[in-house]
Amino acid sequence: MNDDLWFLTFPCALFLMMLVFLEVGRRIGARRLAQEPGGTPSGVGAVDGAVFGLLGLLVAFTFSGAAARFDTRRELIVEEANAIGTAYLRLDLLPPDAQSALRETFRRYVDSRLEVYRKLPDIAAAEAELSKSNALQKEIWEHAVAASRADASRSATMLLVPALNAMIDITTTRTMAAQMHPPLVIFAMLFGLALTASLFAGHGMAANPSRSWVHMIGFSAVMAVSVYVILDMEFPRYGLIRVDAFDQALVAVRESMK
Repeated sequence: MNDDLWFLTFPCALFLMMLVFLEVGRRIGARRLAQEPGGTPSGVGAVDGAVFGLLGLLVAFTFSGAAARFDTRRELIVEEANAIGTAYLRLDLLPPDAQSALRETFRRYVDSRLEVYRKLPDIAAAEAELSKSNALQKEIWEHAVAASRADASRSATMLLVPALNAMIDITTTRTMAAQMHPPLVIFAMLFGLALTASLFAGHGMAANPSRSWVHMIGFSAVMAVSVYVILDMEFPRYGLIRVDAFDQALVAVRESMK
């Protein structure tokens, strides 16, 4: 399956299954009305309300969490750009003969960091590029530490080394943030609740002799689109809602190194 479209499977399957459960619920309700013409048993409305309330709460919970993680990922891109830019500027504290090689390594490092996310959704290629970035980090650190020891004023040690630490740490933070998602059981529960709500909604429409396709399709579509938006924010390198524009911050840092 195309990596760019894999997460469409979940909302599309949800849409179709909700239509099926609406129809199943309607038929169950019609059969019950044929056997018991007395109307809806007492207490059914309370059960329906509880299920729909829980479904709304779960949608709101997952949407809020996805939006928060989306914003965090955007902020971390800017933080990494600032950390790299600061560390690069502080190379001026090193002896002149040590700066040239380190600046070139920095350029290759930023190029590699950009490629890590450009290669998504190809996970294998992104992981290979991430390993290259980590190797360049180690190279930068070793050269910077060696050059700092040659600085009699120790200004490089006091200012450059902490900046390099921040640059390295933000890489791990971004990697973990990209992998941070709700447990799978949350999505399974959302799927199950949507189908249960569809069954109950279809049961409630059984009194009408004709199907209300507007309500059936509309309810299913609204839920499917909501789930799609949640997944889109959870995986912002795949769909329509993306963080790619914020990569421009790293591109600007790379251009400033020319």
